[in-house]
Amino acid sequence: MKILVLNCGSSSVKYQMIDMKTESALAVGKVERIGMAGSVLTHKPHDRPQTVISGDILDHIQAIDFIISMLLSPNHGVIKDKGEITAVGHRVVHGGEQFTGSVLVTPDLMVEIKSLITLAPLHNPHNIRGITAATQTLHGVPQVAVFDTAFHHRMPPHAFIYGIPYLLYKKYSIRRYGFHGPSHFYVSQRAAEALGRPIEELKMITCHLGNGASMAAIDGGVSVDTSMGFTPLEGLMMGTRSGDCDPAIILHIMAQEELSLHEANTLLNKHSGLYGISGLSADVREILNAAGEGHPNAKLALEVYNYRIKKYIGAYIAVMGGLDALVFTGGVGENSMDIRRDSCAGLGCFGIKVDEAKNRAHKGGISDIAADDAKVRVVVVPTNEELVIARETQRIIGEKKK
Repeated sequence: MKILVLNCGSSSVKYQMIDMKTESALAVGKVERIGMAGSVLTHKPHDRPQTVISGDILDHIQAIDFIISMLLSPNHGVIKDKGEITAVGHRVVHGGEQFTGSVLVTPDLMVEIKSLITLAPLHNPHNIRGITAATQTLHGVPQVAVFDTAFHHRMPPHAFIYGIPYLLYKKYSIRRYGFHGPSHFYVSQRAAEALGRPIEELKMITCHLGNGASMAAIDGGVSVDTSMGFTPLEGLMMGTRSGDCDPAIILHIMAQEELSLHEANTLLNKHSGLYGISGLSADVREILNAAGEGHPNAKLALEVYNYRIKKYIGAYIAVMGGLDALVFTGGVGENSMDIRRDSCAGLGCFGIKVDEAKNRAHKGGISDIAADDAKVRVVVVPTNEELVIARETQRIIGEKKK
């Protein structure tokens, strides 16, 4: 069984073709600048060099057509016929309260997913566009929607209800949902395996740190709290997102600067976070370099970033009444020894101690970087959200055949 995994954004499509016999990626790639001048397709077969093609790609249908043509290409492809694609798995950011697991795409389902656009106007429309395009390009091939929010659906009400009138929750479904679900699920399972303990016995905190960042408190394999909320804006400070802040701040700024709702939304999502404080970049690597050269706001941005992580670690230890493992993943979590070290500094009172040599030596794969005598294991795990989507797609297709 070969499954095509698609992650569609407003002007991009990331993809992987996964062979489920080996659970390995036969090809990975992305299409960028869809609908703009200078569109680019980057394609990497598992056994050949990367190929980059530039051209005009007007919409998602054309983008997915290009992807399929690359997968079939005599020089760059990994399949010989469209019929080898058993199913397509789609990342869909928001499942609302309706979808607590992955589902087979049907016309009725598409109506329900479209009804959730108000909950995720920055994400779901593009996910829907990708499903529609793939359905047209691969007519008759089963499509499966895998939701970012599903892993967090077992949070208790006291963790997901906000302190606003309850009628507004009932009327507009305003509550904490959480995101990055496939990543938190995957790395918690892999960390438990690496530690040789059943996940049902473990209290874990998973830190998905990338340009978008979130943390989850996972007790016995169940997400009992998570830092992102009604939208992916809440929680940790991120590359360009503010994270937690007093809600009155934005009202004050809107009044003082005469901002529209759209401008305020852009301010919080695109011009804040690491980029907003440093004034330099949203990339942790660039900010680390600048801080090393003495840039004061780069240093401040990193201090705020690490402080927020540290606060959530303490909060989630309190929520679960203890901690067995702290897990780092995502582009920053996997690759920045500085962020891992500094966000854990001073947490020895909780049994969290990072071994500097182990932390520095980590170059990939799964590593336990905790000091030998530490009570809490600190584990670095590469995430694989695409594999989770492929597995879920295989499971749903299997259920359909039954």
